[in-house]
Amino acid sequence: MKRYNITVNGKAYDVAVEEVDSGSAPAMQAAAPAPAPAPTPSASVVEGTKVTAPMPGTILDILVSVGDTVEQGQAIMVLEAMKMENDVNAPCAGKILSINTTKSSAVETGAVLAVIG
Repeated sequence: MKRYNITVNGKAYDVAVEEVDSGSAPAMQAAAPAPAPAPTPSASVVEGTKVTAPMPGTILDILVSVGDTVEQGQAIMVLEAMKMENDVNAPCAGKILSINTTKSSAVETGAVLAVIG
């Protein structure tokens, strides 16, 4: 019997496969789901207006730094989605309190990219 870890739709399963005989297909037996990895600790929680990813994609560039002052509508990051470059704009004027992503990182819709205070 061989054991495999298989991930389906983001959920991990521990699967055991046993060969019954040479003339039939292997039988599969699913065990309990493998425990999810522990969440990575994030930067300290910062109060302010959260700038979130409007769609899933990859961060191509970060145009500001922590401490920079930005105007409402100013581009603060460039997000590549479906082979197109999209500006991520500041929803309000203020100071960049935190940047919660890095260049080349993949992000999902709604992921907090930065906080403006």
